[in-house]
Amino acid sequence: MKLEAIGLTKYFPVTSGFSMSGRRGWVKALDGVSVQVAEGETLGIVGESGSGKTTLARLLLLLERPTAGSLLFDGKAIGDFERDDLARYRRAVQAVFQDPYSSLNPRMRVGDIVAEPLPSGSGLSRAEVSDRVREVLQLVGLPREGAALYPHEFSGGQRQRIAIARALVTYPKFIILDEPVSALDVSIRAQILNLLKHLQEELGLAYVIISHDLAAARYLATRLAVMYAGKLVETGACDGVYAEPLHPYTEALLSAALPLHPSARRQRIILSGEVPNPVTPPSGCRFHPRCPRALPRCGSDEPEWREIKPGRFTACHLY
Repeated sequence: MKLEAIGLTKYFPVTSGFSMSGRRGWVKALDGVSVQVAEGETLGIVGESGSGKTTLARLLLLLERPTAGSLLFDGKAIGDFERDDLARYRRAVQAVFQDPYSSLNPRMRVGDIVAEPLPSGSGLSRAEVSDRVREVLQLVGLPREGAALYPHEFSGGQRQRIAIARALVTYPKFIILDEPVSALDVSIRAQILNLLKHLQEELGLAYVIISHDLAAARYLATRLAVMYAGKLVETGACDGVYAEPLHPYTEALLSAALPLHPSARRQRIILSGEVPNPVTPPSGCRFHPRCPRALPRCGSDEPEWREIKPGRFTACHLY
């Protein structure tokens, strides 16, 4: 089973006043992005704020409709789905969000929160739903009796475990992890990452992890996709990208990450300027105004997406 995005594009209208007729342009949040993830593997998606990572996650979760491009699930386009296909997709693709404090309804008991993704027409009895809830709570390291409690009776790390249990309750195949540890204390992050890795091995899950935390992405990811200003700039096996980044933006991004060993030395690459305005992105390569290795053609010609080494793709005129 595979989840695949082909040429996904998402533009948001920029309007003036209260009428759509006052449109002034488009926010080009995502522009022709193609990624895929199969059962049992983890795709890490990294990049600065404004790179399009969260927009891509929302498209994968069907929270937004793409402006162009297509999304395939198990070889079938989402646009061709019947009602039963959509229900199957929503059960198979779940999410864990960044903030465990705001993603859980404080007025609901944990058992009801965890059971929420189960469809009303699932055919499960109340006792079967209760058993499933207790089962996934135990899977994430929480007591089965916790189903009767409220979120405020748990710590931040425990709340994120509840969010993970909620994602697991429908027997999913793919889980979108949107900054899953960034809101947690440093001492708790490793516990949650270890839990996610254990669950993946035990249940055969596939993850898409959206993260600013390059260490977290490296720990979980088998493949890495680097985004900048709504576009992919590089993809490849995670270890290969970290060891030998191809694109100058990837090189600069990874230079800011903590090294694997305290004695390792890495030269920090400081980029000038900021991520471009998504309403008026630069022509040519979108990274060229900040690129320390820009060529004259980078400002006018958009680089082609090509395979530079086996399994390593980038869009850069240096190659």
